[in-house]
Parts: sequence; structure tokens; C-alpha cells
Amino acid sequence: MSRIIVFGGHGRIALLLAPLLVARGDEVTAVIRNPAHADEVAATGATPVVADIENEDAGAVAELVSGHDAIVWSAGAGGGDARRTYAVDRDAAIRTMDAAEGTGVRRYVMVSWTGSRAEHGVDQENSFFAYADAKWQADAHLAGTGLDWTILGPGTLTFDEPTGRIQLDESGRAGVARADVAAVIAQTLVEPATIGRTIRFGNGIDGSPEPIEEALRD
Repeated sequence: MSRIIVFGGHGRIALLLAPLLVARGDEVTAVIRNPAHADEVAATGATPVVADIENEDAGAVAELVSGHDAIVWSAGAGGGDARRTYAVDRDAAIRTMDAAEGTGVRRYVMVSWTGSRAEHGVDQENSFFAYADAKWQADAHLAGTGLDWTILGPGTLTFDEPTGRIQLDESGRAGVARADVAAVIAQTLVEPATIGRTIRFGNGIDGSPEPIEEALRD
């Protein structure tokens, strides 16, 4: 059994992830901002913890993550307000990484996006720029830590039924079902071959998607 803390615990992917982890015997802490979401999160088997990660200081974040075996960052500001996007997607995420190093939580899985790279190609005038820039800065910070990190870059998220199969995809053209992303996160947490890697993936376009377990060992 592992103790896993998921930031963004009421997100669509996190709500699919928690039951997968609980079913295999993991203990899941789901960090949420809105206390009204606590019952829905608890129904997944996770333990909801209310915290405003946008404004929590380093000490409070360290207290949140202490005692866990792994962190999953699946939180986000949701776009729109550039200031808040940087505050959550970059600054708050980095605080959790620093807290992980400070409290001895070795494993960290970042849920990013397929286009997260230094040359992401999003124009500064584009409303999406703040997200692309904030995510890249957070991902780069994580890759520079001493943590056992993995950065996951799913393609465009869909509400399709899960397939249990993915294709590694540097092009970013392949979409992917949210349920398959949740399954990828769950498998990543127990697959040592994913440590120290950025893994971009979708459900496949040109090639033959592999079962998730096999794809993550490639």
C-alpha cells in the first residue's frame, strides 16, 4: 500500500484516478479547494482535504504532503486569468515540489500537456500563452529536482470510453480519453521505467496502441 496525495482532487481525471488507486489498496488524499466537493470526492474512496493551494505558504504545503509516498499534481487554474494561471499552474506546483524534497516524499507525477516544452510555439498575444508558459516552467523545475519524477503529456482530452491502450506520441496529434489518462497515472506510480521521463501520449493515430503497462515500459 502507498499513501498518495492528489492535488486537484475534484478534477475530472482525479475523480477517475482515485478509485483505481483505492481498488489496489492505496490510501488516497485528495486536495480540493471547494468544501462543497468533499462528498463527491469521498465517494471515490479518497479522503478529501480542503486547502487553497493558490495561497498556501510553503509550511502549509509541507504539512499537507508530509507522510505520503507520492504526489500527483493534477490541479490547474482552468485558464482565463493569466495571474491566477501562473499562481496555480507554476507557483503552487513548484511549492509542492519543494515541499516534497523537504519532507522526503520521493515520487512525483506531474500531469502536464503534450505541448509542454521550451519551444511550445504559443504566441504571447494568445490567451493560451500563460498556461503554456506556466506549465513549461513548472515541468522544467520538476526535471531539475532530485525527485523521482515523471511528467505526463497527454494529448487533447476526450470523454471517449477508455481503451486501456495508448501510443507514445511526440507529435501531439493524438487525443486521449480521460479515463485512459487516469489509468496511465496509476500505472506510472508503480512502473520504475517511467522515472526521469517526459511521456507524451494519446490513444493513437498512425501506429498500433499498446496496452498501457507495455507502453510505459518502452
